[in-house]
Amino acid sequence: MGDEREKRRVPVDGGRNLTQNPFGALESAGLPPGPAEGESTGGATAPTSGRKAPNRNRGRVDITRQTAHRGGKVVTVISGFVGIGAPEKEQLAKAIQQACGTGGTVKEGRIEIQGDRRSEAAKVLADAGFRPVMAGG
Repeated sequence: MGDEREKRRVPVDGGRNLTQNPFGALESAGLPPGPAEGESTGGATAPTSGRKAPNRNRGRVDITRQTAHRGGKVVTVISGFVGIGAPEKEQLAKAIQQACGTGGTVKEGRIEIQGDRRSEAAKVLADAGFRPVMAGG
């Protein structure tokens, strides 16, 4: 049964060009031209607004010192971030770790730094545009 049918194989070496350009209809839509072939855009660009300087008030963040459930070790916990994602928290954590000379991590939306490093963390956060607040004991 299977011998009568002719098997069609599609080459996967990229030798055949597309016969139809899916974006051909957009050329007459009056859109600005994209980057030239092989030209790099340098990553994603942020949308520009009429402002001259970036927003330096990025909100309040709480800095606390905790020892609970950590075997008696002191940990500085920074929480309360609004409007930033995990990659930016990772960058902030790395900057704070370098400033403090200690280790740390990002867990459940919080930055945890080893040791009581509240003042160093507050300085790095203030430089990044946040308003650090020492909360708790």
